[in-house]
Amino acid sequence: MKILYAVQATGNGHLSRAKEIIPALINRAQVDVLVSGTQAEVTINQPIKYTYKGLSFYFGKNGGIDFIKTFQKNSFFDVIKEVKNCPVEEYDLVINDFEPITAMACHLKNVKSISLSHQSILFTPNVPKPSHTDLIGKFILKKYAKCSINYGFHFKKYNDNVYTPIIRNDIRILKRTEKEHYTVYLPSYSDKRIIKVLSEIKNVKWKVFSKYAQQNYQVKNVYICPIDSSKFEKSLASCKGILCGAGFETPAEAIYLRKKLMVIPMKNQYEQHFNASALKEINVPILKSLKKMYISKIEKWILNDQNIELEFPNVTQQIIDHILYDFIVEEEILFI
Repeated sequence: MKILYAVQATGNGHLSRAKEIIPALINRAQVDVLVSGTQAEVTINQPIKYTYKGLSFYFGKNGGIDFIKTFQKNSFFDVIKEVKNCPVEEYDLVINDFEPITAMACHLKNVKSISLSHQSILFTPNVPKPSHTDLIGKFILKKYAKCSINYGFHFKKYNDNVYTPIIRNDIRILKRTEKEHYTVYLPSYSDKRIIKVLSEIKNVKWKVFSKYAQQNYQVKNVYICPIDSSKFEKSLASCKGILCGAGFETPAEAIYLRKKLMVIPMKNQYEQHFNASALKEINVPILKSLKKMYISKIEKWILNDQNIELEFPNVTQQIIDHILYDFIVEEEILFI
């Protein structure tokens, strides 16, 4: 079987998961990898056959997406060209992790595709939903990388097509300790904004991993570091807690490492509000934004213990085998 595995590179979560999924696919089939997007710091140690610009969302510095920059950096004509040139018809199966070029190419060329992402299962039964409706956000989640069949990942197995998070081996092998610092990863906030708020919370060492910093520096009790995957993993394994956005992979890794967790969903990022709803159900505190008015809530989180007991077993190969088995069985039925 010849498989095209397509990965979105806006943010780091998709590529982090790909590190585990690609070897599991290679164990069962011939695999080519396609990556599109421009906003990830994570790299994968696998050959990438196709690299596309794709459609990327760009973070702002005030807690949300920078829509002006996103519009300026994306080209409709480039997207159409990439979709037309994407050779999805050369593969027996396309597996898609929220990647729009292959999704549109499969639709255009009538090629069957399977979605294996976090986003694809958010509207399926039993998955916690936000209390508010974001029509644009809903449209993006449903149409951005629409596939024929949806499988995906969440913090719990809410239904048969949902699996628990894939925790990469880099995290599984870490030795968990507890030092004095708190790790911070809030890429949609400027360093200035983070320092302004967190420096008000005394007697706490904040270690911030920043998209904007070029070198290490310190302001009061806030330590700013450029993003470095290895250093971030070590900081996560040794911290007392983590304050981060309401993405999927980083909170999942924090839960796996039994770390205290507090999240701030990005503005205008509907997926993160789904995640926040799910995390709230397991008693993870949620902040609306990073402002001084919420300092008391952060201080309360620091003082209180947090015990979240969720198991994320290492079953990546079993997940891939299940999906491929379902695909083969269905194809044989259609052939008959």
